Amino acid sequence: MGVMNKFMNFLGLQEEEEVIERERVQDQEEEIEPVAGDFRKQQKSNVVSLHSQKNVKVMLCEPNNYDETQEIADFLRSRRSVVVNLQRVRRDQAVRIVDFLSGTVYALNGHISKVGPNIFMCTPDSVEVHGKITEMQEQAE
Repeated sequence: MGVMNKFMNFLGLQEEEEVIERERVQDQEEEIEPVAGDFRKQQKSNVVSLHSQKNVKVMLCEPNNYDETQEIADFLRSRRSVVVNLQRVRRDQAVRIVDFLSGTVYALNGHISKVGPNIFMCTPDSVEVHGKITEMQEQAE
């Protein structure tokens, strides 16, 4: 009961039933307002920013051995594109590195592309790569 309702009831200007009914109406209005507020909050949470990735980075890696491959996979897991230059490693290690990175990229739904001789580009699923670079092979005559 509000202070004004108590005062008017004390003076006998208002019946108690009217006061109880007014309080019920006020309680119902208060219950409706938070629901409308929650709906507005739900609508605000559905807003998606078009600029979700502000700092897009491409990592350039030139591993010296197979042990450095996990660091490259960590870059992919953090949703960064990686260009890997395998010209400094032996062929057998290069094959192992490409196999490992292929598995990592597959697990992340990303892509791996050959950019040049012994150079590969690994991208997460948020990056699309268009186009193709063909390898030129010299034919011995």
